[in-house]
This record gives sequence, C-alpha cells and structure tokens, in this order.
Amino acid sequence: MLGLKLLTDPRWADIAERNLEEILTDHAWCEQKAATNAITMIAYNSEHDEFIQEMSDIAIEEMQHFKMVVEIIERRGYKLGRERKDDYVGQLMKFCKKDGSRNMAFVDRLLFAAMIEARSCERFRTLSQNIKDEELAKFYYDLMVSEANHYTTFLNFARKLSTDVDVDKRWKEWLDFEGKLIQSYGNKEAIHG
Repeated sequence: MLGLKLLTDPRWADIAERNLEEILTDHAWCEQKAATNAITMIAYNSEHDEFIQEMSDIAIEEMQHFKMVVEIIERRGYKLGRERKDDYVGQLMKFCKKDGSRNMAFVDRLLFAAMIEARSCERFRTLSQNIKDEELAKFYYDLMVSEANHYTTFLNFARKLSTDVDVDKRWKEWLDFEGKLIQSYGNKEAIHG
C-alpha cells in the first residue's frame, strides 16, 4: 500500500482502542501539525501559485480534521490533552537533506510530508478495519481517503517542481529509510507510535 515497506500489525488497533482518549488526542495534534506544515511550506515557497492554492486547501482541510477529532473527544467526555511529541516524525525530519540546493531541500520537505501522509493513511486504514467502535471505524475510513489524496499531492508536487533532484530515486530512499524506522514503532496508542 502506497509503496510502504512494512504494514502495521493489525494488533496495533487493539492497543489504540484500549485508550481511545490518548489516540484521539495524539491524532488531533497530528492534524494540527499537518496544517502547520502546509502553512510553513507556503511561507517558504510562495513563488509557486498552484502550490500555494493546494497547500492552502490542505491546511484548511487538516484544521477541519483537527476540529472533527476535538468534537469526538468532547462528545465522548474526554479532554484534549497537551500536544504530544512525535518521535517518528522527528526521526523522519533528520533524514531530510539540508545541505544541497534550495530546490533539493524543498523537494525533500515535500517527500517528508508525503511519507507522513502515507503512513497516516495506512494507520487509518488499520484502524478502520480493526477497531470495534463503529463510529471511529467509519471516521478513520473517511480520513484514510483524505490522507491518500494529500500523499499524492505532495508526491506530485515534488515531481513537478523538482529542478535538480531525481525524485523517484529519492522517494525510494525515503521508502527504504521509513521501512527500517517503522520497525521500532506500532506498540503504543499514538498514530505514528
């Protein structure tokens, strides 16, 4: 799925379902960070008109997702906890190239975002297929579709806006890196944990 080297063990959904308040809080903050990432990419790459429009749409959609998750949290009598550190995303960020051209850094930031969206999509699929909570199973199925669209958008922009990067080669490097990285995750109630 999405070229990922390792799929999530379905038993991770059991871990998530045992503490829905925690997984929902973590998920809400993931959506907020995704919106922030889209806004930040606009600020640093404002010369691309079509890109600005697409990132604006993604930022708005991610904040809508944040709001939807917060509404589920409140409806269930939970509290939105403090922002969670996402070690998985931190490890991916370290893989981003920062010592090449401006375009190389931009393309890698797009691939970084595509990777997070791909893994989020795959995790939402795992939740939609394996949790017993029918409301959340449907909710995560709907979000899976959205995340797949975001993944495609980021990957397509990397290919379209690259001037000095072999995007397919670099994407393969990202997939290989993430395939090794994800082996250390999937054992706690966090979207990427």
